[in-house]
Amino acid sequence: MDYLLDVHTHTIASGHAYNSMMEMAKAGFDKGLKLLGITEHAPMMPGTCHSLYFHNLKVVPRTMCGIEVMLGVELNILDYDGHVDLDERTLRQLDLKIASLHSVCIQPGTRKENTQAVLGAIHNPLVDIIGHPDDGIYPLEYEPIVEAAKETNTLLEVNNNSLNPMGARKHTRENLIAMLELCKEYKQPVVMNSDSHVFCDVARRDFSEKLIEEIDFPEELIVNHSVDVFKEYIHRKYKEDK
Repeated sequence: MDYLLDVHTHTIASGHAYNSMMEMAKAGFDKGLKLLGITEHAPMMPGTCHSLYFHNLKVVPRTMCGIEVMLGVELNILDYDGHVDLDERTLRQLDLKIASLHSVCIQPGTRKENTQAVLGAIHNPLVDIIGHPDDGIYPLEYEPIVEAAKETNTLLEVNNNSLNPMGARKHTRENLIAMLELCKEYKQPVVMNSDSHVFCDVARRDFSEKLIEEIDFPEELIVNHSVDVFKEYIHRKYKEDK
């Protein structure tokens, strides 16, 4: 299967990543990608860019180094109702919106509270993807999350960085297996992303691809094989919102 897109990456603007937009785009082009998503951390993440950064992304070209680029944000889920840290006006200006739980922005709650937080983000019509829903720091009930994602056309992420043994996230392998088995049952699409913070990790999928193959996850439920399929899925949510 061809993997033509990686839509969760970060540049130096996020504060704890190490390359420029151009360097990340070139890395994506060199690895055969057709689409790169650059999704800087939203303002509540320590050390990241100000909200003005996101307002001004309109000046940045959407093609760099021979590759199409979508510019967006990795939002922080801030509370158990699923509120995020950019307003609606700003979000509507961005190409792509991921929402994630990060321990520096929200304390882990009970399984029910964590699940409610993710469900709140899923039901936000401006959130396209739930980022790294595998982190065992935040125990989740996966069936209602998969059901809600299916209902709202929200993609769930298979995050390669989560499966890296050097990473800080907990119990990611078993959590991803549990989520993906439910995605099979509900025919819920997923997107495989690198969550790269450095150019050499762009398009990286060594850990996630191995897991996908191990559980025989259907290729047709992985949107990375087609830029058009990915965009159609993202735009479907907006059409329903309007």
